[in-house]
Amino acid sequence: MHSTLILTLMSDDKPGVVEAVANAIAAHNGNWLESQLAHLAGKFAGVVQVQIPSEAQEALVSTLETLRDTHRIRVFIDQVEASAQGANKNTLYFHAIGPDRPGIVREVAHTLADYGINMEKLDTRLSSMPYSGEPLFEAEGTLTLPDDLNRAALEERLDDIANTLAMDITLKNSEH
Repeated sequence: MHSTLILTLMSDDKPGVVEAVANAIAAHNGNWLESQLAHLAGKFAGVVQVQIPSEAQEALVSTLETLRDTHRIRVFIDQVEASAQGANKNTLYFHAIGPDRPGIVREVAHTLADYGINMEKLDTRLSSMPYSGEPLFEAEGTLTLPDDLNRAALEERLDDIANTLAMDITLKNSEH
């Protein structure tokens, strides 16, 4: 029998972080399944899905906990219940771009939560507008929708936000 774990990693950004975690997983016959890893402001952060033989889980957790002392990597561990894996999902692709200002993510996230929408993935970037050099905010991600979503009402509300924030916000059907 196997267990599925979600590992959340945090450390200073330096060579060898991924290797140390991968070695710990491999040492206990684990399998690195999926991950999202990023470098932000001099820090390394990541989320990793791991499958491990159930009898090796406790030993893996112990090994991962030692990485704090040996490699200065903080690892938070959560076990995934079998019922939470592989559920059918109705998803949309989300994209927003416009002048940066405080509160963009808050406004959009609030609206999505009001409609019962889960933000499954969110990537944001800050760059400069081509001619003015003003800060340009861009966000894209995947949204998981409730079965009873009124998409027209959601799009109307997002259009209102886009107009207020001088942004372009689009939703597209996800390709699976």
